[in-house]
Amino acid sequence: MTEAPRIPLSVLDLAIVPEGGSGAAAIRRAVDLAADLDRWGYRRVWYAEHHLSPGVASASPAVLAAAVAARTERIRVGSGAVLLGTTSPVVAAEQFGTIAALHPGRVDLGLGRASVPPRRVDAADGEAAASSSAPSVPAPPAAGRVVDGLYVPPPPPVDFDDPALRDRIDAQQRLIGAGRTPSALAADLEIVLNLRDGGHLTDGGDWVSPPADGAAFDLWVLASSPGESARTAGALGLPLAANYHVSPATTLDTIAAYREAFRPGVLAEPYVIVSADVLAVAEPGQAHEPSGAFADWVASIRSGARGAIPFPAPGRGRPWSDRTGSERALVADRVDTRIVGDPATVVERLATLARVTGADELLVTTEAHDPAAARASFELLAGAWGLAGANPAPGRRTAAA
Repeated sequence: MTEAPRIPLSVLDLAIVPEGGSGAAAIRRAVDLAADLDRWGYRRVWYAEHHLSPGVASASPAVLAAAVAARTERIRVGSGAVLLGTTSPVVAAEQFGTIAALHPGRVDLGLGRASVPPRRVDAADGEAAASSSAPSVPAPPAAGRVVDGLYVPPPPPVDFDDPALRDRIDAQQRLIGAGRTPSALAADLEIVLNLRDGGHLTDGGDWVSPPADGAAFDLWVLASSPGESARTAGALGLPLAANYHVSPATTLDTIAAYREAFRPGVLAEPYVIVSADVLAVAEPGQAHEPSGAFADWVASIRSGARGAIPFPAPGRGRPWSDRTGSERALVADRVDTRIVGDPATVVERLATLARVTGADELLVTTEAHDPAAARASFELLAGAWGLAGANPAPGRRTAAA
C-alpha cells in the first residue's frame, strides 16, 4: 500500500441533500459529522456557499462554521468559500471575526469571486477587453493528458452564454438579491486585511470594525483558473485553495500562476491546498459505478435547470452507455477524476495528486446518496492516511503496531 504523504487532510462539506431527504436533516448531519472529523484528526472543515440548489444545504458558511466551532475542540472551521458576489468583504470579515472572537485561532475565511460566470468577450466588447490591464488567461489544452501519473482532463464544454443557462442564473441572482458587483479582488481582500489590522481608510473616513479588529482568523483565496484570484492571492502572499474537484482541467495552471505571482506578504512562502472528490469504501465491490448518480448530479449543476439536484439513489442514475457524446463530455472531467475505491486506492491517487500539484494540504469532499457511506468514507480515509485519532484502515498498520 502506498504510504500517505505527511501532509494534513481537511474536508469540504457541501451538506448534500439525498433524494427523498431534507435540507434540515442534511445540516444537522453536517454538524454531527464535524464532531467526528475533529475526533479523527482532520485539520479543518469548510462549508461552501450554494443558494437555491435542491441538492446542497450548505448556503450559509458563517452560520455553519459557528455552529460547528461550538461543537468541536480542535478542528479549524471556515468557508470554502464566501462569495463576493453576494457578501461584501466588510460583512464577511465581521461574520468570521465574530466566530474567531469565540474560537480564536481556529477560523478560516475563504473568499471566492462572484458566483455568476462571465460572458464571453465578443467583437463589441473587444475595445474594453484590449484596454484591460488584467493578464490574459490561456485556455487549457483541448485534450486530456497525464502529468507524472495525474490525469488532467480536457475542460467541459459548458456554454455560459447559452440563453437558458443565463436566464436561470440571472433569475437566481435576482431572487437571492445578489446585486453587489465585486471590486477588483485585490481591493476586496485589502479591506478584510485592513479591518483585521485596525482599520480601513477611504475617502469617507477611517473605518473600524470591532468584531474584525485583531480577529484571529486566516484569510484564504479560492481559485479555479490561473486568472485574477490565483494571481492576486500570490501577490498578497495569501494561501490558495485550488479546486481540482471543480475544475481539474485548470488546477495545475492555477497553482503555477499563484506560485509565479507569489510575493511574501501575509505568508513568507506559498501555501496551497488542493481539493478532490473522494469516496472510500471498505471493499472495492462496494463502490457504485460512479458515472451514474454522480454524473447526473454534476450534469444538473452544469446544464442550467435548477442547480444541483438531490443526490440520486443507487440505481437511479442514467447508465453511462445511454448518454450521448455531448452528455458525457459535459461531466467526463469530474467523473474521470473522482477518486473512488478501497482505502489503499484512494490513498495512492491522493498521494499522486499531492505530489504532482506540490500541495501542502489536501481538501476532500464526498457526495453520496447514503449519509452513512459518506461518513464511512471520511473515517476510512482518516485511518488510511494515518491521522491522529483515527483507527487504522483495514490493511494498514501504524508505526507503533
